[in-house]
Amino acid sequence: MKHATTIVSVAILITVALGCSQFKRDEAGVTGNATTTTAASASPSPSSSQDISGTYDITGMNENGAGAYKGNLTVTHRGEVYQFSWDTAGKKYDGVGVQTGDGVGVAFAEGENGKGCGVVLYKIGADGTLDGKAGYWGNNSSETETATRTKGTDLEGDYDISGTNTAGQNYEGKLAVKKAGAGYTFSWNAGAPLEGFGIRQGNTVAVGIGGSKCGFVSYERKPDGTLEGKWGGYGSKSVGSETAKKK
Repeated sequence: MKHATTIVSVAILITVALGCSQFKRDEAGVTGNATTTTAASASPSPSSSQDISGTYDITGMNENGAGAYKGNLTVTHRGEVYQFSWDTAGKKYDGVGVQTGDGVGVAFAEGENGKGCGVVLYKIGADGTLDGKAGYWGNNSSETETATRTKGTDLEGDYDISGTNTAGQNYEGKLAVKKAGAGYTFSWNAGAPLEGFGIRQGNTVAVGIGGSKCGFVSYERKPDGTLEGKWGGYGSKSVGSETAKKK
């Protein structure tokens, strides 16, 4: 969704066709997320959101119920985004996350970094308008976007979009959302085509960008600070679940 020079490398990665998620986690695996490596001093969360930085114990279930997993998660504030770093049985994942209220969206990749991954977290309004916040691995700035539905019902349909990218530049364009498998495909065009895949949780939807190498998580922050999540990969036909409890 990043509609500026910083999105070019991501857009190239989105040419992968929809298929089964490669992020099936075995019993030794763990949900991964993309992290921003660009150094930045921690900044306070928006007043509407409570800072989720910290260390967590995680337990989860793979897609299709294919085995449970557990491990550790470290969440670090990086400017306007968060870094998510998992370690389960020595297997590492890293990602970038954005937060709006009690909703958190994360994009991740296996390994030490999530290069090429991005995430958009939309809040779904009563009138169907989508208010989005996006983050991209390697960039500590966030992007905002508003999508106004012009055709369709529920989440599916066509939208007019306008926003401000991580470089502070305004953009306008089109967005099409279609149901696919366990989630939805998001197809943007704001001068160049870009595609993502997302999962809805309540009145939010987290959309992963970056093709088959990138997975994504949609978390809901509970009153006690626990993060309850659903996760998947590009074109997932089912989703996994994860609970992260702060230590």
